Amino acid sequence: MTTDAGSVTPKVRKKSSKIRSVGSVLAIVAIYVGSLVGYFLLDQNAHEVLPRDLESGYETVVLLELASIHPIDNRVEANVLVIPDKKFLDPEFGVLNTDIHVRLSPSTDFGELHYPAGQTPARATTSMLAVGDANRWPFDVYATKTISAEVFVGAGDSRRYVPARVEIYGSLYGWDIRADRSGPATHSGDPDDAATILFWRSRGPLALIIGICLVLITLPALALFVAIEMLLGRRKFQPPFGTWFAAMLFSVVPIRSVLPGDPPPGSWVDEAIVLWVLIALATAMVLYITAWFKRSD
Repeated sequence: MTTDAGSVTPKVRKKSSKIRSVGSVLAIVAIYVGSLVGYFLLDQNAHEVLPRDLESGYETVVLLELASIHPIDNRVEANVLVIPDKKFLDPEFGVLNTDIHVRLSPSTDFGELHYPAGQTPARATTSMLAVGDANRWPFDVYATKTISAEVFVGAGDSRRYVPARVEIYGSLYGWDIRADRSGPATHSGDPDDAATILFWRSRGPLALIIGICLVLITLPALALFVAIEMLLGRRKFQPPFGTWFAAMLFSVVPIRSVLPGDPPPGSWVDEAIVLWVLIALATAMVLYITAWFKRSD
């Protein structure tokens, strides 16, 4: 009986070890899949702003297609496309039968957009001011002033104003966008002819930022723990740890450079996290060298 028990015990232990190994692998896979699902659920915000009805054809519409945002410069780039009233189009060829001039306000590009008769309106690029504080990254919010458009048709003494409404269209990855109808009325007397655009960062990039910041905070915590334990003699001194400390120290700047949204240098993330991480890692290396010096022959 003793022989049988002795022969069974190693098999049971081997089987138990395999079960634990499989359980560990399944746990890692579950955590990975869970993190992916959680990220995509967080990133399912509505990034796109859709214009209202553009098919009526009996009014002039100035369509702004958002192209990019530059938070540090407080600028938004947009493509401008004019959809003219049908009465300003040649019914046979679909080209303009009169000159059209568009004056967009506010815009950092001074002057008017000119669309000559005999051509179809071409897309033009403009830049607008979006006020916000980049130092509040990643919780910075930007807003344009009330955007309106003045449209004039004809040339010379026959030039006259025609009503037009502004429509916002497009999406910017990493940003949630909302177009609000507000502000003073334009010449047409309808306040819905103007719009204000708001920008704030999506939840997906925010989750990634939090994850990277947690990694940065964990690095010096681990380094200081190991260095203090070796300095106090609670753990055996390990010479190979020198390369580990150096690798962590020089990995901070590359990790910081992948933060979404390119936070401006000197922002709060540098003062509150990056600088502290560098100081803590340097301190851990000093403690490690001290432990090496005390135990060296």
